[in-house]
Amino acid sequence: MSDIATSTIAFIGLGNMGNPMAKNLLKAGCKVRVFDINTDAAKQVESKGAHLCLSLDDVIQGADTVITMLPAGEHVRAVYLGDHHGGVGLLNMVAGDTFLIDSSTIDPESARLVAGEAEKKGFEFVDAPVSGGVAGAQAGTLTFIVGGTDSAFSKAEGVLQHVGKNIFHAGKAGDGQMAKICNNLLLGVLMSGTCEAISLGIDNGLDPEVLSNIMLQSSGRNWALELYNPCPNVMEKVPSSNNYQPGFMAKLMLKDLGLGIDAALQSQSAIPMGTLARNLYAFHNTRGNELRDFSSLFEFYRDKK
Repeated sequence: MSDIATSTIAFIGLGNMGNPMAKNLLKAGCKVRVFDINTDAAKQVESKGAHLCLSLDDVIQGADTVITMLPAGEHVRAVYLGDHHGGVGLLNMVAGDTFLIDSSTIDPESARLVAGEAEKKGFEFVDAPVSGGVAGAQAGTLTFIVGGTDSAFSKAEGVLQHVGKNIFHAGKAGDGQMAKICNNLLLGVLMSGTCEAISLGIDNGLDPEVLSNIMLQSSGRNWALELYNPCPNVMEKVPSSNNYQPGFMAKLMLKDLGLGIDAALQSQSAIPMGTLARNLYAFHNTRGNELRDFSSLFEFYRDKK
């Protein structure tokens, strides 16, 4: 892997997470080429110095590393392997020494499929999903959970250190995705329980800020209480105090909890709490909350209609 200051990175997928990640690579001194089917999203990064491209074939020109940040497994498979209508995928387009990083959150089987096909063609590929939300992407403090060989992880670390704070090697290809799924399953359960506990306190006359501070110093302490309180006006600079602007959208939490259920079915694992959390988010989202932050689940408990 060349020095980051002389690297050319092709970044594909400039949504809420990809956009600030690409901008941080520019800040680190990389040459960044960007492509998104939503050209307006790509133009936001172009304004910071990226080279705007209008196709997959264009964006990979001269790139020594490709980073993808896509919505779901079907999109990752289509981009790397080609779509179902005869389209050519990245694995048949990029130069032989190109390093491939997928930071989407998808099912482990899709990650393993792409990794296997990449290996057949002589490419190094890692699945490197992220944790930390939009705020972490903007601040460059994301956690990356990497699946791949030791050699590929070492290369990935050299790139991802410029957009993240913590970079873990979870294991072989697909293990990054599996670890991310486990993490977000727990997050969904913790957020559901935190919303429930604070709402119960309010119903019984407690001040939510006082209650939150008590739980923070007690055995109920968790990430949601510490950094992402779901009750409005208890904590500054979190989505709940900004009309639940995401953040991490509730529809994405539902997707990730669904991935957890799919994984549990394959391994015949019991995940009753995760299943309940998934059902809560499914119901919450049908009431018009898909695009709001996942902490807006708090309103589910406060709706007394």
